[in-house]
Amino acid sequence: MEAEILSRLAKVEARYNEINEQMTAPEVIADHVRLTELAREQTDLADLVSTYHEYLQVEGNLEQARAMVREESDPELRELAQLEIEELTTRSAELSQAVRLKLLPRDPNDTKNVIVEIRQGEGGDEAALFAADLFRMYQRYSEQNNWKIELINLSENGIGGIKEVIFEINGGGAWSRLKYEGGVHRVQRVPETEARGRIHTSTATVAVLPEVEETDIELKAEDYRVDVYRSGGHGGQGVNTTDSAVRIVYKAGTPDEIVVTCQDTRSQIKNRESALSVLRARLYAREQEKRQRELGESRLAQVGTGERAEKIRTYNFPQDRITDHRIGQSLSNLPGVLNGDLDRMIEALEAFDNAERLKALTMNE
Repeated sequence: MEAEILSRLAKVEARYNEINEQMTAPEVIADHVRLTELAREQTDLADLVSTYHEYLQVEGNLEQARAMVREESDPELRELAQLEIEELTTRSAELSQAVRLKLLPRDPNDTKNVIVEIRQGEGGDEAALFAADLFRMYQRYSEQNNWKIELINLSENGIGGIKEVIFEINGGGAWSRLKYEGGVHRVQRVPETEARGRIHTSTATVAVLPEVEETDIELKAEDYRVDVYRSGGHGGQGVNTTDSAVRIVYKAGTPDEIVVTCQDTRSQIKNRESALSVLRARLYAREQEKRQRELGESRLAQVGTGERAEKIRTYNFPQDRITDHRIGQSLSNLPGVLNGDLDRMIEALEAFDNAERLKALTMNE
């Protein structure tokens, strides 16, 4: 393991030991707030320190086994020591990788719920149908993970397609799994309405935003305008009989207006709360993306608004292939992916991003 990483681990261990000592001090025990803060930091560091200690123990055993191979005269003992070296070397590499990953800064949003926005892009009705396919894909993936979906706003095109849909996914780890989904998704297939069998290319944009607490983003009443109007479209009887739909227009500190619409429930109050939640998420994502650009973090780590100009993924139906262009990886079984089988792609994205962040961690030491 590199000296820079070992030096950093030694500092983490020193801090962990310091916390343990502080938590036994009478003045800290009497201060509930301080004690809680230290206990939280202790918990955050405990797993890393434990893995580091195991790594050091394995390295010590490895050195002893190597010394035995060099110095032992008994062939059988040397052979046993050589076998132990092979096992310990494998374990050392595993622990070294685990330690590096645990050293990476945690994404503070990983435990949060998410707000997802899907909009049809280029391609007319076929783009709207593809947007509907993506919506169903995330619905089914959420079902597999026992996450709950709450619809915020839906605009359909009348033939089963979706112009725009905004929904919230509530469940542990939703952001950690879906944060790489933001961007332009492209589909290549023969539309049902295509008489000549020609392949069309259409797009849809996906934005994945972490849910934001009211205390995280300050919204002043003078910075936005709330309009109410009569709901239309889906929702069942009664939705379009009262002025329950809400449109929020935000202007403060932005070059362009941010407009959020919500009309999914009969309650104007509920629609207003949902629209404000989406607005806070968009403003928070904008701030995060700006900060990440300034820090020069890895390309995949910049997962803010998700609405980027370049395509991130292509769904090629004729070749039964789904390709993520950020990592250059392709998978087959496209129908399975659209049915919610996203784990393989998400895990590949996580592995790539972790590798990039590890490079940056070593270079910045």
